Amino acid sequence: MQDSHKLIEADDTAIEAALAEAHVPSLINALVHLTGDVSLIRGSARPVSELFGDPQGGISEGDQTAIRARALEALAAYRDAGCPALPAPPMALVKEMVDFIVGRELDASYGDFLMSELKVFDEDPYRVPFDDVPEDLRRDFQVVVVGAGMSGILTAIKLKQAGISYTVVDKNANVGGTWFENRYPGCRVDSPNHTYSYSFAPNDWPQHFSRQNVLLGYFDRIATDFGIRDNIRLSTEVIEARYQDRKWHVKVHGENGEDTIVANAIVTAVGQLNRPKLPDIEGLGSFQGPAFHTAQWESEHDLEGKRIVVIGTGASAFQTVPEIAQVAERVTVFQRTPPWVAPRPEYHDAISDGKHWLLNHVPFYAKWFRFWMFWTTGEGLLSMVKRDPAWNETGRSISEANDQLRAMLTANVERMVGDDPDLFAKCVPAYPPAGKRMLVDNGHWFRALKRDNVELVTDPIARILPDGVLTESGRRVDADILVYGTGFHASRILFPMKIYGKDGVELRERWGADPRAYLGVVMPGYPNLFCCYGPNTNIVVNGSIIFFSECEVRYIMGCLKLLIANGRAEMNCRQDVHDAYNEKIDAGNLDMAWGSRNVSSWYKNENGRVTQNWPFTLLEFWQQTRAPEPGDYEFA
Repeated sequence: MQDSHKLIEADDTAIEAALAEAHVPSLINALVHLTGDVSLIRGSARPVSELFGDPQGGISEGDQTAIRARALEALAAYRDAGCPALPAPPMALVKEMVDFIVGRELDASYGDFLMSELKVFDEDPYRVPFDDVPEDLRRDFQVVVVGAGMSGILTAIKLKQAGISYTVVDKNANVGGTWFENRYPGCRVDSPNHTYSYSFAPNDWPQHFSRQNVLLGYFDRIATDFGIRDNIRLSTEVIEARYQDRKWHVKVHGENGEDTIVANAIVTAVGQLNRPKLPDIEGLGSFQGPAFHTAQWESEHDLEGKRIVVIGTGASAFQTVPEIAQVAERVTVFQRTPPWVAPRPEYHDAISDGKHWLLNHVPFYAKWFRFWMFWTTGEGLLSMVKRDPAWNETGRSISEANDQLRAMLTANVERMVGDDPDLFAKCVPAYPPAGKRMLVDNGHWFRALKRDNVELVTDPIARILPDGVLTESGRRVDADILVYGTGFHASRILFPMKIYGKDGVELRERWGADPRAYLGVVMPGYPNLFCCYGPNTNIVVNGSIIFFSECEVRYIMGCLKLLIANGRAEMNCRQDVHDAYNEKIDAGNLDMAWGSRNVSSWYKNENGRVTQNWPFTLLEFWQQTRAPEPGDYEFA
């Protein structure tokens, strides 16, 4: 178990001030590394994991004070000794430390998974070694990566490390994907930033949930630091890809017109939420003022003193409205369905100087802090959104645990807007928690709705007018600017590319409205075509999408190794394997809140099937993507 940290030069007073802000469970584990004293994790000061509970895990104030004092003594001694390298603890002790920080003894099946996340065995546990594959075979194998966002950058880095030839194409003028495209006011990540980063490239984040420009800067820097820019063709869009003679012929359109790239394999890394969707409302397009989707924000318009209508209360509107309300004359928000909101008090907070110091200087502290965050935002909520068949189905909850979650979230709404009964009624969803995308906030949204110049309207829109909107009740709402926060064509995965497989059938024609894939990565009849963030790989309550991408790319690299090392031209997923897997996925999603019959959302297609979401644990996804099973494929 390795760690990288800066040398400690601070005096005792500065160290003590920083320790006052420490996450004590992470600090205790760091102290075990520093002192070798295992009694620290065997005493009475043991954290417990509770939803929306004490961030210090319930450790008493007295125990916290004692731990901080012990840490000051140990860090001062470590500094005075010149910050020597620390010995790696035995594996049995690491397992005990894992159980300590998550607050319970974990099943043995979690062992390799969590050790990998901690990087006990390897600095990059998601790297597939290619050293045993002849260099010329790797160099002669060509891969096209579609998309230079988070997953595309990751794929390119792994291909470069493996010595495989590759070309990345992206329709945008720079890398970054969603963080390049989405520039609306208030745009920020809603996963904790210390988990929303590559496992091999941690970052000293300025905020717990950083803004769009910070995320874009991170991915932009990673593309440069890992030397992949020379292989990226920007402002270039894939028109179609055809599989002929065991090669993919990828037609692209760029600044110099159309050309074709011939490749042995394709990795699509275009995401599920990349094509904005406008509502089906009469008069769409008739508005004479500025009208745009949040994902296509037109920043040239001055919002100050304007009357703004926002249609939708999804994630982007949720972040945008509190910002634009500060300058607009009036903001009228049209809501069809309210979101559930998970309270995170630190959502808009900067990471303090003391916390930065701890993360950068205390040996192993950052590693354990990231691990604690990975666990608590990973499997912590999953049991609360799983259906209990014995539960008295009301449509409002699906189990006793889900009902308790509903009560906690409702209490948060009541704290924020309970003094306004009409607004409170509009803000409490009628569907089970996690039935739709759950949003994260520290009360920013609710405070905005209580502003004198903001109105939340649930009267449906009947028609868009040249100068505003008309509701079904006959009310006119005048507007200077119209903003659509109405989501994306989520089920139209890989849209608008045309991808023709072995039999010449276009992929989305084969799918219809029902995209499916084996492991979310491969489809029968489309050899050597791999997806990142494909069907049924979206996460609702457990984990970071970067974790999923690292698992998927590890699997894809394993597939490429099977092809290159064995001299195979193609690998094609077996239909029976694909179908059996999707039966399991469908059954799993029906057992979750988002599979409830009374809930409609972008998670589902027009037939009510959940096409987007992963219904199981992070452990299960990690296990199924460790390495490809050759028996799942037909090779040529």
